Amino acid sequence: MPSVETGTILFAFGLTLLAGLSTGIGSALAFFTRRTNTRFLSLALGFSAGVMLYVSFVEILSKSRAALASQWGDTAGAWASAAAFFAGMGLIALIDKLVPEYENPHQPHSIEEMDQGLENLPRNEAHDFGKLHHTGTFAALAIAIHNFPEGLATFSAALTDPTLGLAIAAAIAIHNIPEGIAVSVPLFYATGDRRRAFLLSFLSGLAEPVGALVGWLLLLPFFSQAVFGLLFGGVAGIMVFISLDELLPAAEEFGEHHLCVYGLVAGMAVMSVSLLLFL
Repeated sequence: MPSVETGTILFAFGLTLLAGLSTGIGSALAFFTRRTNTRFLSLALGFSAGVMLYVSFVEILSKSRAALASQWGDTAGAWASAAAFFAGMGLIALIDKLVPEYENPHQPHSIEEMDQGLENLPRNEAHDFGKLHHTGTFAALAIAIHNFPEGLATFSAALTDPTLGLAIAAAIAIHNIPEGIAVSVPLFYATGDRRRAFLLSFLSGLAEPVGALVGWLLLLPFFSQAVFGLLFGGVAGIMVFISLDELLPAAEEFGEHHLCVYGLVAGMAVMSVSLLLFL
């Protein structure tokens, strides 16, 4: 893998930062509005899934296989790429398994839940500030763990291909909007304070650029075509799992079935045209 220019690294980091901080858009919606626009979220989540699925299978996985084949030959490269793909899926599946369902930021929540707030908490829990603080801390940690691999995916894609990086950053940003709502709800239950829940969920988006930076610093001494190929195979697996396990089920729950499918097809079409224009 050739050395990467400083400008390219800054560009990739900037994209990752913007994608991560879009969590704040969802947080702001939860703070400033009283209704969840379910039709918009259904279309947006379907669109994001379409972008991720198309770019993972058509572009990222093929780049992974080509890079590994150049190092280890066609057959071994193909096997290694497939192994990295399923390892990426396994990683994000393990993270989801370890995080309790309610504190999982990829479990859909609505803005309306904020209005049900603290009166739904038992009185002893509402006054147990230590317990509430623990819950809020754990929720913030869960968010950070989830966002680390997403940040690395955006960052590594942008380093290799700016167009690809832009597409993935846009898809991650779209999917972070309902995530911002989802993390605001348990944080509000934990703190009892809308403003604090907004601030914490907004700052949670910083886990993505931090994840990108940590991943890059760890991989930099070993970076090669082989490492790049394995990384991209894992990134493809992560994004496919996120699409199938989180985005599409959430899109179905937020809106009508056909809205989800229309968004999915539109995302694939936009991604296809984008890649074709830059051939």
